[in-house]
Amino acid sequence: MIGDILIYAGSIVLLLGASFSLIAAVGVLRLPNLYTRMHAASKAGAVGGGLILLAVALVCFDAGVALRAVIGVIFLLLTTPVAAHLLARASYRITDQSSTNMVIDDLKSKRSPSSPL
Repeated sequence: MIGDILIYAGSIVLLLGASFSLIAAVGVLRLPNLYTRMHAASKAGAVGGGLILLAVALVCFDAGVALRAVIGVIFLLLTTPVAAHLLARASYRITDQSSTNMVIDDLKSKRSPSSPL
């Protein structure tokens, strides 16, 4: 009885995770510049991957696999924002900012010309 409920719940969570991952993939393909693509990949991708790992934790009936899946979700939620920040910072430092759609550049106005980002 409880096993059937966990399998159905895991299936629903897996479908939700796959949907978020699909939305992230479409966002990476369709959005215009690096910053918006990175936003789609980091937000929807992390949620999609986390939900898929949560579905694995629900469907498997082994505590070791469920623990590894939960640790994977925690690792994903901790590392995805850091990676997105580093990609955005590297892109900001390398590319010409006049070609992007930024209206206000807060980093340029807060730093002195001689200081690194």
